[in-house]
Amino acid sequence: MTDAKQSQTRKPTSRGQIFMLASILVVGVLSAYAWIQGGRIISTENAYIRFAKLMVSTDVSGLVSSVEVKEGQKVKAGDVLFRLDPHSFQSALSAAEAQLEQIKLNLESARQDYERVQFDIAAQKALLSQAQAAFDRAQTLMRTDNGTKASFDQAFFTLAAEEQKLQSLQKQAQSALTRLGGDLSRSLQQHPQYLQIKAQVDEARRQLDHSIVHAPFAGTVTGVETLQPGTYLVSQTAALTNTGAVGLISNERAWIEANLKETDLTHAEIGNRVKISVDAFPGQVWEGQLQSIAPATGSEFSVLPAQNASGNWVKVVQRVPVHIAFDLKPNDPPLRSGMSVSVEIDTGHQRHWSELWPNWLPALDSVVKESMAKDSSAK
Repeated sequence: MTDAKQSQTRKPTSRGQIFMLASILVVGVLSAYAWIQGGRIISTENAYIRFAKLMVSTDVSGLVSSVEVKEGQKVKAGDVLFRLDPHSFQSALSAAEAQLEQIKLNLESARQDYERVQFDIAAQKALLSQAQAAFDRAQTLMRTDNGTKASFDQAFFTLAAEEQKLQSLQKQAQSALTRLGGDLSRSLQQHPQYLQIKAQVDEARRQLDHSIVHAPFAGTVTGVETLQPGTYLVSQTAALTNTGAVGLISNERAWIEANLKETDLTHAEIGNRVKISVDAFPGQVWEGQLQSIAPATGSEFSVLPAQNASGNWVKVVQRVPVHIAFDLKPNDPPLRSGMSVSVEIDTGHQRHWSELWPNWLPALDSVVKESMAKDSSAK
């Protein structure tokens, strides 16, 4: 009677244990299947649309004379955005061109001086030959006692004077040649003084050209109201203060900047396909491609990076910026720089049972042992 009661009380316990083990096995199989199927897609909402943007200014300082665009206006590459007063730049260019013309005249005059001195040298050599001949005759007469001492001295000093004149003319010729750069075969346009003034002319012309500010690429203009005619634009600070520049947002060059967890990048590779969803346009999906993965985490570029050497260090999963390229189509909704998006990166990675086996087998073994221990204690 007692044994029958004990067997009846043990049966429900054995059935419960079998049901529990079966449930654990089903949950384990389903979890394993979900684990194997997962791990392929990396997703994040920490992503934003970026367009090429620029505060367009100029590298010359001057008074803004006119602004040629309005807020939100679409422009093409090369369109005029604003102009500076050109008078000061035109005056500087005129002065530099006048100096260049003066240098041309000076160099041409130096060339003519050199040629004139060469003629003078030739004439002086003739006079020197004549003085040498007179000196030789006077010297011969002195030796034969047919000449006077005065005539000899006159011939001697005349010869010395002519020699000094020739040396003086030769030095003048050398000085003129030096002013011409030491080489008569070289053109005046290659002379150092000419090149120096020519550089000043080119710089003055460049500054005049830069007084008209053009759009470097096609886009939409913004921040126009901060720039008004009459504002004195200081080139060194124009783009920093935004009061001497016009914002330009590209209409074509767009990409996604996403910040992924470092633990999600195990199987991410350049070229992975990406699905992009823009929060402002739900239900519409763009296709993209993983173009680059930053070589450093975002914290590496922060102004005040974390100091992990202290005793209060807390491990935080870092974010790594990635660059996702996608194409804009003519019929796409109007996307704007800074819009929030969600991205799903298909890594193409497939997990294997061998990766799961070392993880779930010890856990299942411990559960079985624990169940067997409970059954033995119940007996």
